[in-house]
Formats: sequence, C-alpha cells, structure tokens
Amino acid sequence: MNAKSILTLATMAAVGIFTTAQADSHTEGGDHDTSSERALVILTSDSLQTQGMAMILSNAMQQQGTDLSILLCDAAGDLAVEGYASAEPIITPPENPAGQVTPEGILQMLIGNGAQVDVCAIYLPNSEHERGDLREGVGVAAPGPMAEMMRDPSIPVFSF
Repeated sequence: MNAKSILTLATMAAVGIFTTAQADSHTEGGDHDTSSERALVILTSDSLQTQGMAMILSNAMQQQGTDLSILLCDAAGDLAVEGYASAEPIITPPENPAGQVTPEGILQMLIGNGAQVDVCAIYLPNSEHERGDLREGVGVAAPGPMAEMMRDPSIPVFSF
C-alpha cells in the first residue's frame, strides 16, 4: 500500500467512514465530562482542502462529545445551499470510487448528528440565494447571539 492510500484511509477513518464508535479518550477516569463542552467553528475559506479539513476536525470534535456550532460565511456559505456540489471530492476511496467524500457531505452528516449550522447574517443578501435555498437544518445567524458565543470564554472558537 502506498503512502497516498495510507493517508486516504487515515483521513477516511477520521471522517468516521470506517468507525462509528464515539471517541472517549477525554472521559477516561471520569474527571472530564465532554457532554457539556461546546465549540464554535467559523468557516470562510473557499479552499476545498481547508473546507474539508474544517469539516473533518468538526466531525472529530462532535464524535468526542462536543456540542458543535458552525458558522459559514463568504464562499463557505455555499456549502449550506441545497444541491451545492464541490468541484471535486476531498477523498475518493480507491476500492470504492462512488464513495467520494465532500465537505458538504460531511456538513450534512454533522447536521444530522445535531450540529447547529448557520450562514452569516450577510451571506444571503450578498448572494443569489434565499433562505429557502438552504439545506434543511441550516439557519441564518443573528449577530447578537453569535457575538455572545464568541465572547464566552468557555466556548473555543476555531476559524478556517
């Protein structure tokens, strides 16, 4: 197996394709309750690899018990539009070319697993899309509550 195949398999494992077990390394010993942890991921990049890695890391956090909020702004807001398709997948399994992984596919999985996903308040007015064009489960962020979350020292903010 070549290095590219190993990297592909490792990335797929990180996405959760080969494993569905919840990561519990943070709860060993009973000292740390991850069920109450929250995180905010802000994604603005139009880079396919950056979008992909943000979604992979978000998925890993969610699997470790983090209550996840994702804010999609600028070009990354397109991931929230129903029917949007990345120009190419971030992962194509060599043994299953039809099992391609895309940032929007991982985003949809995160939503299905309870992540709160919103587009920036100014995304829709600055695009050709309307609220009805957004994927089911995606909202429009209100600046006040989003600012509260960003200011809360107990909620880490990750920006891509």
